[in-house]
Amino acid sequence: MISKNKIKFKLILSLITLLTIFSFAISVFFAETATIDEQLEQLKSILNSSSAYSAFQSRMILNSARALLESGIAFEDTQRIIENSIDNSLDAYSVKKVFDIILETQQENLPTEPLINKVNEGFAKNIDETIIISVISTKAESLRKASEILNEAQQEGLELNGGEEMVKILADSLENDVPDESLSWLLKTGTAEGKSILEISEISEELSYLSLLATDSGLSSEEISLLFKKAIENSTNIDEICENIQTSLDAEISTAKIEGEESGQPSGSSTSTEVTTEPPSEEGSASVGETPTQEAGEAPTETGGAPEPSTSPEEETPPPPEK
Repeated sequence: MISKNKIKFKLILSLITLLTIFSFAISVFFAETATIDEQLEQLKSILNSSSAYSAFQSRMILNSARALLESGIAFEDTQRIIENSIDNSLDAYSVKKVFDIILETQQENLPTEPLINKVNEGFAKNIDETIIISVISTKAESLRKASEILNEAQQEGLELNGGEEMVKILADSLENDVPDESLSWLLKTGTAEGKSILEISEISEELSYLSLLATDSGLSSEEISLLFKKAIENSTNIDEICENIQTSLDAEISTAKIEGEESGQPSGSSTSTEVTTEPPSEEGSASVGETPTQEAGEAPTETGGAPEPSTSPEEETPPPPEK
């Protein structure tokens, strides 16, 4: 009998525990819903205090804001974007576009902090809204590509903690014109060589620096991609790639300087050619047709009679007398 009572007691205790957990979950759910509603009321108040948007536009922005908050975007970030949009006279449809890009990135489990930072940076610099949207769209695409590269490396055996930070670093490298293939090679080779995630991150950042240096030197994206490709082909291990890129870059810069100096001479001669071509055009314009000669009147007579003296001696010589 005692054992049965103990079993009943344990069952009752378990039920009470489950009910408590269930009640707590429900209360948390309603508390979160209430919190989002309260936050939306604050945002609504901010929008209503400004005459920047119509009632329809304000409702449209609030709907997008709700989606952001429900996806996990911080209220402070959402509020700041709305306030900055009002201060910078951003039209309502552009605000919605910004929110949509952030929301889509969040739903793909990609870091949204870089996008939010770019938006606020654009506001701080009073950059045109179309440029802001273009910049964060490019950043979002870079994050997607970086995530794909990282996922491929993880399938090859790369193990890491803090993958979100690695995605950010790779995305920055992509935006600095580091080729996709180079970053993919970096991760796969680094994994095979047992490199730590910190070492791989450092090399990725160094590749960004070298790519920017190449851009500043006047190399195109295609030339940079080829330069990185050759460096990878000539690298026996991951530690050599940056050195090989730097060596190739120095050679490219030297070649560009030499070609620039050589091309400077023809450019000078072409200038002199341009100067000398002007007089012929003037002469040509004076000799086109024979209008000036005809206007001179006497010129044709003089030039026409000039050949006659050369033939007149023969003509003036009297023929031999006939016998």
